[in-house]
Amino acid sequence: MFRKIITSFVPAKKMIDMFTLKIVSNQSIDKIADKVQAECDNYKFALLKTYNYHEIVESKGFPIKRKVFIYEICQAKTASLMLTDFPGFSIFMPCKLAVYENDCKTVISTMNMELMLKAVNSNKELYGNAVSLFNTLKLLMANLAEK
Repeated sequence: MFRKIITSFVPAKKMIDMFTLKIVSNQSIDKIADKVQAECDNYKFALLKTYNYHEIVESKGFPIKRKVFIYEICQAKTASLMLTDFPGFSIFMPCKLAVYENDCKTVISTMNMELMLKAVNSNKELYGNAVSLFNTLKLLMANLAEK
């Protein structure tokens, strides 16, 4: 029922915007992509996997006219706490960081976790770690966007 209420009042594009955190940069996508590993190291995230999505879809016969990189990143302590008490949260893991070209700008984005993290606030240690992780991820993104 809640889903019906939300979808009747919130258009689909608005829902995507609600659940996405974006930072727009004037830097080239290649310059930002070159900094991802170092920034993950600086902010104590493990860079698990990098996808050059524009190359992946092109290799399948569906070229696109923009570069899109998707990074899977993780902080093991928070992941361990989350999976111990809330294994259903695993569908949102690891954290994704997307970097893509749009309107001659570079967009750095991730899932806005603020709403979902409230679902785990019954475990104070986990909630504190998860909020700290999200705040750190926002700092990482802001640093990537800077010159």
